[in-house]
Amino acid sequence: MGTALPSLPTLPFAGRTFEVRYGDTMTALNIYAADGHTMRYEVTAGPFTGATAEVRYQSEQLAPGLYALSWQEADKGTVVHVDDFEAGQSRSYYTTAAHEFVRMAGTLREVKATA
Repeated sequence: MGTALPSLPTLPFAGRTFEVRYGDTMTALNIYAADGHTMRYEVTAGPFTGATAEVRYQSEQLAPGLYALSWQEADKGTVVHVDDFEAGQSRSYYTTAAHEFVRMAGTLREVKATA
């Protein structure tokens, strides 16, 4: 008899869609695939309205419901989110391809998927 592999913990955001609102700076939908590694975002308000991309992210649980997610954009910009899915808060730290550093803080809420 073979030994069953332990199951990986399920990420609470996998397979779900969340809206992040960073004040007047940006509002976006983060659409997390069930695989726990892929996310598509769509900017819905702010100066980058209409921007969309699919990224491969890494995540680390920091506390119950609190996760650090990081990825690199196609243009080599880097993004780190610290998202509290229980408290509905998001912090984003982004270095652009032009080496500008942006910090944003706002709200996070689940929404029904649009696609």
